[in-house]
Amino acid sequence: MSAIQVFKFGGASIISADAIKNISTIIQRYKGSTPLVVVISAMGKTTNALEKVLNLASSNKDFSDDMQALSAYHYQIIEQLFPKQASIYNEIHAILDKIENDLKSISKASYNYSYDRIVSQGEFLSTRIVSAYLQSAGIPSIYKDVRTLIRTDNTYREAKVNWEATGLLISQHIQPILNEANPPVIITQGFIGCSEEGESTTLGREGSDYSAAIIAHSLDAACVTIWKDVPGVLNADPQYFSDAQLLPHLSYQDAIELAYYGATVIHPKTMKPLQNKNIPLKVKSFLQPDANGTLVDAKEPLAVIPSFIFKTNQLLISISPKDFSFIVEENISDIFNLLAHYRVKVNLMQHSALSFQLSVDNDASKTQPLYAALSQKFIVEYRDGLELITVRNYNQATIERLMKNKTQWVEQKNSHTVRLVVSKEAN
Repeated sequence: MSAIQVFKFGGASIISADAIKNISTIIQRYKGSTPLVVVISAMGKTTNALEKVLNLASSNKDFSDDMQALSAYHYQIIEQLFPKQASIYNEIHAILDKIENDLKSISKASYNYSYDRIVSQGEFLSTRIVSAYLQSAGIPSIYKDVRTLIRTDNTYREAKVNWEATGLLISQHIQPILNEANPPVIITQGFIGCSEEGESTTLGREGSDYSAAIIAHSLDAACVTIWKDVPGVLNADPQYFSDAQLLPHLSYQDAIELAYYGATVIHPKTMKPLQNKNIPLKVKSFLQPDANGTLVDAKEPLAVIPSFIFKTNQLLISISPKDFSFIVEENISDIFNLLAHYRVKVNLMQHSALSFQLSVDNDASKTQPLYAALSQKFIVEYRDGLELITVRNYNQATIERLMKNKTQWVEQKNSHTVRLVVSKEAN
């Protein structure tokens, strides 16, 4: 195993000039002791802001005020970090100008293509700024466009990685730099790839963790560290549980299960590339960089406590054949073909002889056309306003606590995990 480490910093860690100074201190601490690749997300809520201007432009609505606010946010940060004549001003201006020009020509392309072309620019803004600041702080760094490193297909917004081509590109463009006697820090973008046709693609919302895992896998890195604004992986969201506990150690299996079920600290796709190469993952706080955080590796944890995951705004879809025949393989195949076509992710599924139930995120832009398509062949009913609760390492006391003042619609259990689709009881 090499000594290379991969860091990933999310939007909260670079939300302001002071935050950027803080992560530079963290990078400085590690720089020199280990070759370092740093993957950066867009700053703060920039991705949300870019989605908003894209949607306004797609609807032929005025986006100038929102675009101006986005520009002002980035200019304010660089004004606090750099002197007036620094070249970074021209670099940021060029990116913002490109975004605006792309927004004006949006009607000529598909939405998903435009999304990846425009929304991905948030990461180029942030990495330009961070790389320039590291240089100004005396930390040697090299800026790398991740589109020269991660090759994907052209499934815009959910691009699939070409692992062989990506491994070759990273070996060619990154490995020689890291092999130097005192290598500079490599700064690159999360979330983004490039298709064989040379077009920008994205790896799915919150995909920067996945980017770090892809790079680490291709480099046979020693470790990946995801820097967050929380102490590590907690056993519950603090907004639901005031007594949420830090999980100091997780196995790959537990981390994959938690991420798959919806834990937001780790992106669902992140774990498997690391597990395949036995690369440890650390989740640490950029606010308390000396704290241990959470370690994820192949070992089983010594202590096991229940972990809770809540997914709100769930739609429970119940599907039955119109002729009241059994739900058989042909029916299930038809249902899943439609789910794939409308890109609806299933959070939970359960079927009996006469019906098939799905819990999905209630995104009307996807679920309404799905409902219409299913209704052509099946009897379809739905219930909205539900919540999906997943408890890993559950016991009966935890279930009773969770079900207080709730109505249960679906329950699934195995030896480790219970999953409940519930609604709040009316007062």
